[in-house]
Amino acid sequence: MRWPKVITLVATILIVVLAAGILFPVYADHAVLGLDLQGGVMVRLEAPEGTTSEEMEAAKTVIENRINALGVAEPEVRLEGSNRISVELPGVEDAEEAVRVIGTTAKLQFVRYDNGEIIVEGSQLSKASAYVNQEATNPADMYGVSLEFNNEGTKAFANATADLVNTYGADDSSREMRIIAIILDDQIISAPAVNEAIPNGKAQISGSFATFEEAQSLAMMLQGGALPIDLTIVEKQTTGPQLGADSIEKSIKAAIVGIAILAVFMIAVYRVPGLIATFALLLYAILVVGANIAIKATITLPVIAAFLLSVGMAVDANVIIFERIKEELHTCKTLRVSVESGFKKAFATIFDSNITTLLAAVILIAFGSGAVRGFAITLTIGIIASMFTAITFTRFMLTTLVSSNLVTNPKLYGLKRGVCDED
Repeated sequence: MRWPKVITLVATILIVVLAAGILFPVYADHAVLGLDLQGGVMVRLEAPEGTTSEEMEAAKTVIENRINALGVAEPEVRLEGSNRISVELPGVEDAEEAVRVIGTTAKLQFVRYDNGEIIVEGSQLSKASAYVNQEATNPADMYGVSLEFNNEGTKAFANATADLVNTYGADDSSREMRIIAIILDDQIISAPAVNEAIPNGKAQISGSFATFEEAQSLAMMLQGGALPIDLTIVEKQTTGPQLGADSIEKSIKAAIVGIAILAVFMIAVYRVPGLIATFALLLYAILVVGANIAIKATITLPVIAAFLLSVGMAVDANVIIFERIKEELHTCKTLRVSVESGFKKAFATIFDSNITTLLAAVILIAFGSGAVRGFAITLTIGIIASMFTAITFTRFMLTTLVSSNLVTNPKLYGLKRGVCDED
């Protein structure tokens, strides 16, 4: 028995087991769960027939900007068909507020009261932010939204305010004629009177907010931009966290039971190589889950399904290798030669079978979206990890075991009784 080889073998197994015990709890703390696992809101919006693809892309961008302002972690916004947008917001607590911010058209206009002329539109707005006026004596004036226009808007606003003051004067008797109505979605939210020309392109909306949150919500909608088209909410689903917890629990149980059954099968059929394959599967799980956490992939049920599917592919690679080793043993070759020859002959088959699946996964990544893309990414990681563990780790463990002379009986490597027995 070669003790350095035995020590190497045992140390490798202990490292893999300890790594699993340490890393999996860390993975659990840093995992980004999707809507179907942690709960949240799914909203499907529909545009009128005849909406162009450019308008749909613009609307998608505006919605993404609004969601970013909400601070939602790992949101997903995608186009569906020619006139629908699907929005998934994992972990959102105030579903109604999120839906309102996403779906509101936020068509902003500054309109002269005297002639109905539209002075500035939302597209000319460059910045909107909520503020608190601690010096306000009227509670209605405590909260507001500050607006800043772009160059075009600044010029138009300056010309309009100067014209109103010059035309009607600055006395109280003509105050109503100097009003500029601030209209959001065809509703007047403020109607201030102009007392002097405003050349710097800055204005404020106040007097209509009961809380700072209301002012902040409006600011987010305006800052995100006005939707270029009218969108109708055709579907809204709220998933509670209890459903997500139940899904996670069932998925974990399925993974544990599935891997345990695979381990028992591999050990029963292939004996010592099957035991080695079990530790290879553990390393495989560490690599795949760790890679998903590292790239901050959103963990959803399709992602878990891809992981379980790739586990089967990892086992399949080991099965091919072990069958080749058994074939070599049945020709009465030595254990060392059989292991080396088995890996060499299995490589081409493993490579061909995995590369075809990998190509399909890459195509799904390139052209898919949402859950399909997440599934494909995890499958790709799984394929690469399974090839690494089967061709590299399993080979290292088996060759080290054979070299250690710890287990030398060919029957413990899959050789049937009566085959190659000496007379």
